[in-house]
Amino acid sequence: MPVLRIAMAGAALLTLAGTALATAETKTPVVDKRQANQQRRIDQGAASGQLTDKEAARLQKGQEHVQELETKAKADGKVTAKERARLKHAQDVQSRRIYREKHDAQTQAKP
Repeated sequence: MPVLRIAMAGAALLTLAGTALATAETKTPVVDKRQANQQRRIDQGAASGQLTDKEAARLQKGQEHVQELETKAKADGKVTAKERARLKHAQDVQSRRIYREKHDAQTQAKP
């Protein structure tokens, strides 16, 4: 009887661990945190006048593209290493674009 209880408890534990692992495979906290940071950079640039309305809109479209890539990567229930690398590359490109646009000579006209 005690052996059966131990076996059942072990099976239940493995089931819970498998469920947690499957859920963890679709989570992308690093991507989400970086997306939030890049969004703050865009918002700050627009508020300070470092970005024109057109630049901010273009950068926002880039953010949406990265979000679409993340959604597609999660669609099958697992974000693979290749998908994570693609997301990282897309965020790197977006980060460079944000920097370049914020530091170029164009600024929002002040009223």
